Amino acid sequence: MKIDQIQIRTTDAKLGLNITNPVQVIKQPQAQQHIEQPAAILKMNSTQAKLQIDSSQAYRDLGLYTTRESIQKFASEGRQKGLEGIGRRASEGRQMMNIGKAKGSAVPSIAQSNANPLPKNLGIAWKPSVESVKIKYIPGQLNIDSTPQKPKINVQIGKVEHDYKQGDVSGTMLQYPSIETTVIKGE
Repeated sequence: MKIDQIQIRTTDAKLGLNITNPVQVIKQPQAQQHIEQPAAILKMNSTQAKLQIDSSQAYRDLGLYTTRESIQKFASEGRQKGLEGIGRRASEGRQMMNIGKAKGSAVPSIAQSNANPLPKNLGIAWKPSVESVKIKYIPGQLNIDSTPQKPKINVQIGKVEHDYKQGDVSGTMLQYPSIETTVIKGE
């Protein structure tokens, strides 16, 4: 026994789309900016350093005195030498006064003591004393006060220019769908 057959044939639908793309234009001009940095306020105070050198003792060790010290020293030495000379003359006078008792030996002894003076010392007679030059240093000070200034920033932003054209989509049916059925009889 043969059975009838049904044959089905389909056709798909075809759509045609017309698309117009949207157009968007965005522009923004460059920002205008002005930046200014004021100079910092700077204040400086300083005290000078001091260097004190006292070499008066070294000069004294060399025999160099101030006028006042020189006058005092030489006056004292002159007074001492004068007193020594007076004492020596008084001693010689006593010897001469007692010439009879000394049996004539006073004049030769006085002459001998005056004829041969003591030899002088040669060479360096002075040595500076230790730490005869006194140095004192007082350091100076430097104070710096800095006050920074804030920058002045002025910015003008450019306006955004926005242009937009909307796109469009339209569709058309190019082919409609269909279904065909055919019956084939079985023999």
